[in-house]
Amino acid sequence: MKEVYDFLKGAGTYYLATVEGDQPRVRPFGTVDIFEDKLYIQTGKSKDVSKQLAANPKAELCAFKDGTWLRVSGELVNDDRLEAKEHMLDNYPELKAMYSADDGNTQVLYFKNATAVFSSFTAPPRTVTF
Repeated sequence: MKEVYDFLKGAGTYYLATVEGDQPRVRPFGTVDIFEDKLYIQTGKSKDVSKQLAANPKAELCAFKDGTWLRVSGELVNDDRLEAKEHMLDNYPELKAMYSADDGNTQVLYFKNATAVFSSFTAPPRTVTF
């Protein structure tokens, strides 16, 4: 999982796919954190992505860096604990202008039953599960 985290941090931006009914939805994200040995992302509860994940927690993200792409699929589980939110915001202090751990809007989610696949045109795919 640390390798997945490092790749996402190095890429800077990744794209998260969710579904809304039968329509796929994809948007850029930049937050990633490891807390209590789980891979977390962050969003706002007021956003459509939060509503989509509440209806269907299955998601996939994709990032590209240095000729390699990474896809991570699994279920995103909401963690409403203050400690998890604070940990994320401490690692992204620039978000504190828009979010706080106790604002009722900040949402952190972790991957459950995740499969990460590293791929490139020059090497066979490599899979990591966590």
